Amino acid sequence: MNEPMQTPQSRALYERAQAVIPKGVYGHYGPAAQSAGPVFFSSSNGAHFTDVDGNTYIDWMCAYGPMILGYNHPKVDQAAARQMAQGNTVSIAAPVLVDLAERLVDMVDGADWALFGKNGADSTGLAVMVARAATGRKRILKIQGGYHGSAPWMQTPGNTGTIAEDQAFVIEVPWNDAAAIRAAIAEHPDDIACFISSPYHHPVFADNALPDDGYWAEVEQACRAAGVAIIVDDVRSGFRIDLAGSHTAYGFTPDLMCFGKALGNGHPIAALAGSDALKQAAGDTFYTGTQFFNAAPMAAALATLEELEAADAATAITEIGERLGKGLADVAAAHGHDLRVTGVPSMPYLRIIGDGGSRFHARWISECMQRGAYVLSYHNKFVSLAHSDEDIDRTCDIADQAFTALA
Repeated sequence: MNEPMQTPQSRALYERAQAVIPKGVYGHYGPAAQSAGPVFFSSSNGAHFTDVDGNTYIDWMCAYGPMILGYNHPKVDQAAARQMAQGNTVSIAAPVLVDLAERLVDMVDGADWALFGKNGADSTGLAVMVARAATGRKRILKIQGGYHGSAPWMQTPGNTGTIAEDQAFVIEVPWNDAAAIRAAIAEHPDDIACFISSPYHHPVFADNALPDDGYWAEVEQACRAAGVAIIVDDVRSGFRIDLAGSHTAYGFTPDLMCFGKALGNGHPIAALAGSDALKQAAGDTFYTGTQFFNAAPMAAALATLEELEAADAATAITEIGERLGKGLADVAAAHGHDLRVTGVPSMPYLRIIGDGGSRFHARWISECMQRGAYVLSYHNKFVSLAHSDEDIDRTCDIADQAFTALA
């Protein structure tokens, strides 16, 4: 059995960080930094990264989603480097802006135009503004537990630094409850600008849930009848379920589609795509940023979309995810445990149920991480085209060792 990896250099660097950075490592990287695993990397390649202590891990978090083709993908990084050599942030736009918009519109069903930013919250925030501009309404309808970025209106009420008024115009309804959506619309007639939701429910700390049969059809009917814009947040799941947009897999047509994460395979870029009916409202809405016109990430995104299409990526990573989920569930069963795998195979959420509950699950995940499979006890995982059968076999072997260590 492999002994747990040691991370003294990561820990020393983490202590230094805490002296000059609030919490040392912040945001969504923060909780993982407080675990027994690595905190800082030294290099990455394919589906793996190496920490500052020289330990190498199979990465099933994929940087929380951006990595879909593999770290340091040659064609993507070369495209970015070529554009960087010509210019990146210049006083006028680069032609690649148009090339990328055309490719995205051509690839995504229902997209007639595209605008670009840096993070997923850029696209979701802009989507709400466009919906408000188009409808003249102020209220936002969203799913309980749905995450759409860290802007104040998107956060959980009561989070530090937010005030009640930030969510004053946000209405939450349960997932898979079309009746609740109809009730909310009836309670606020002519005042709901948009309904924003992921294509399926993937909360950070709970089992993921697919849409019930007919759910999206009912939602679409209710929103269309009331003039409510439908926003699909495909930031996390974009290009992992269907290259034409995850909404195509579930049979509905949104008005606005938000992309990020995998769009640039790690290069900083996000996009909002929409229907022609909202093009004027999008053009009239002021939303910009100093780095929104970076040309190198746009070139990386264009190359990423080309590679995804050439590889039929959504199909390929779904198959990889199915093998991973089944392999881990079989290992767990061999040790007398029930490992529940929910969500879509390309973004699985793992949870050991039964005796020990979440505490046992967290201990098992920690043992896996310390033996070279980088997973977290919360959040869905991610699958990439760079993950191999050998990576799956090695991960299952690590999972087996982790169960043995806990026994």
